[in-house]
Amino acid sequence: MTGKVAVIGCDGQLGVELVREAAARGHQLGKWDRPQIDISHRGQVEDILTQFDPELVINAAAYNQVDVAESEPQAALEANALGVRNLAMVCRQLDARFVHYSTDYVFDGRAGRPYTEQDPTHPLGAYGISKLAGEICAQAYLENPLILRTSGVFGVGGLRTPRGNFIEVMLRLAQSRQAIRVVEDHVASPTYAPYLAARTMDLVERGVTGILHVGGGTPISWFEYAKLIFHCAGLTPELRPTSEREYRTAARRPKYSALSNAKMDSLGFPPLPSLETAVKDYLAKRERAVASGSTL
Repeated sequence: MTGKVAVIGCDGQLGVELVREAAARGHQLGKWDRPQIDISHRGQVEDILTQFDPELVINAAAYNQVDVAESEPQAALEANALGVRNLAMVCRQLDARFVHYSTDYVFDGRAGRPYTEQDPTHPLGAYGISKLAGEICAQAYLENPLILRTSGVFGVGGLRTPRGNFIEVMLRLAQSRQAIRVVEDHVASPTYAPYLAARTMDLVERGVTGILHVGGGTPISWFEYAKLIFHCAGLTPELRPTSEREYRTAARRPKYSALSNAKMDSLGFPPLPSLETAVKDYLAKRERAVASGSTL
């Protein structure tokens, strides 16, 4: 497939990789982020996308402030549900394909194993509720959307975003020379943005639709993830395990939200590279970006 591809949320960690990947595959790109488009405003979405007339719309825009969402659930719903509805409606009008990203936070984490697409959803907070609502909106307005659930996305684009990502937080804390405490009783499957972007385009080219899990493939606690980051970076800060009981947050989070890629693997796609490989690649790209004064 070649043609016009619209990337919404083009400046985020995943968005910048989607733009790069789609361009490398010969697509004509339209790209917008929050200053240019507010997906919660249907008229704005309709005007911009109708003028561009894409064959494929990829929505990488999201409200992802998990704790803040507890005090402003309406903002989360406007971006993650109403915004998805608006995009889906315009895709239906234009007969365009639609790719939307969801999250491991649609689950409650009580299964104690990687989640499959067949597992029942049960979000624990406003953010997870809003993302599940987005899935429902995409499926309600379109016959065959592609909904990709993922987990803990990180990419070099995080260097220029205010909130960064987990790796950037760990590297920043390592400079403080103080003990770093990270929860060891929460498990996820962190996912590298370039791998996710490439796999997204692979799936689109194969015509895959429905809900599919595309996680990093390695169930790992955040404490062990931090250890891996420091190992790959050659750093030795004082790292201490903590728990949910000691580190309370405004939002409840699923304790075991790793995603199973078994369905994706069964379609004949190769497994994603390991998390260690991803972290090493991230650090190498980060070093080049910092040295050149660029974030991309």
